[in-house]
Amino acid sequence: MNRLIQLFEKKKSNILNVYCTAGYPSLESTVPVMKALQDNGADIIELGMPYSDPLADGPVIQASSSKALENGMTIERLFDQLRGFRHQVYVPVILMGYMNPVLQYGFEKFCQHAADVAVDGFIIPDLPVHEFNNEYGAMMQRFGLSFTFLVTPETPMERVHMLDSLSTGFLYAVSSSSTTGSGGDKGDITQYLQKLKDADLKNPVLVGFGIKDKASFDQACAYTNGAIIGTAYINAITANPDIEKATKEFLTSIK
Repeated sequence: MNRLIQLFEKKKSNILNVYCTAGYPSLESTVPVMKALQDNGADIIELGMPYSDPLADGPVIQASSSKALENGMTIERLFDQLRGFRHQVYVPVILMGYMNPVLQYGFEKFCQHAADVAVDGFIIPDLPVHEFNNEYGAMMQRFGLSFTFLVTPETPMERVHMLDSLSTGFLYAVSSSSTTGSGGDKGDITQYLQKLKDADLKNPVLVGFGIKDKASFDQACAYTNGAIIGTAYINAITANPDIEKATKEFLTSIK
């Protein structure tokens, strides 16, 4: 959490958060991909934990998840890979995943191991608010881990403020009520982002879903603190096996 706070204190705009799938394209790609992202300008890394039924993810990220699972990626193996990764990667790292595999692993053990390897926080889209309030939020807080809730264009403003008050680090603004990789109507998105900008929220806001190039990144950043790119980056490293080169070319095109 301290890394997120430090980032948002020194950088207020054009923050680039890039999603990658742990164990993709190959099982041992996790840390090399993260280092390439950091070295080429990513401010935050959102590290996806592959799962067989990822509700919020579109076909590209689902395919990367399936491949990572085929490669042998598990939460246990991920923590093994992340042991000592802070010698190479200093930017904030958020684990993104779903409740089912985390509960199978054991939620408290998951928090403990995430804290042990110096991960900064979580995004778990299917964690209900009441369960966060009654059980899991306090556990994450105890281990010094941030938690980010998602809001959509359909989320009433009263609930946006409530989710903002519960989030630590940042608030994730989904640009459309769909899956990752898809973009909504630009006029509607602009109106929605303007509402968030005017809402006087506690946390910085990062926009995700459908952010794929410089134009969509710049549009999101005009209203919020930054944006999250996932599908377009996965496509880039799928098309080019040279991770360093693919990452450099892709992030240069965005920034």
